[in-house]
Amino acid sequence: MRTIPQISEAELEVMKVIWELSETTSAQIVERLTQTTVWKPKTVHTLISRLVAKDAIKAEKTGSKAFVYSALVSEQEYKAYANNSLLQKLYNGSINLMFTSFIKEQKLSKSEIDRLKKLLDEEG
Repeated sequence: MRTIPQISEAELEVMKVIWELSETTSAQIVERLTQTTVWKPKTVHTLISRLVAKDAIKAEKTGSKAFVYSALVSEQEYKAYANNSLLQKLYNGSINLMFTSFIKEQKLSKSEIDRLKKLLDEEG
């Protein structure tokens, strides 16, 4: 498995826009994020630059001055990495401890419990 770069929470918001749009310009990313955050356009541009430097996204120059950005790390790859990282950091890699913690701390509905049982039956 290839190395997934460390992505901050703020950078993750940029990644979500790129994953949603597939290919996008910085102007489109800025437009989206300035509607949902208090970030200034310069902040968004800084986050984009960091993601390019980390090889999380690539920038391809178009015919004009604009760049088109696309993900080098897929959403699925990042989620798998983040899940594994959480499991290792908080539960010493034990999925049993993680599930036990979640089940004890969260109130699950009957239908959620039934879905979990069905999933475990299918996987087991």
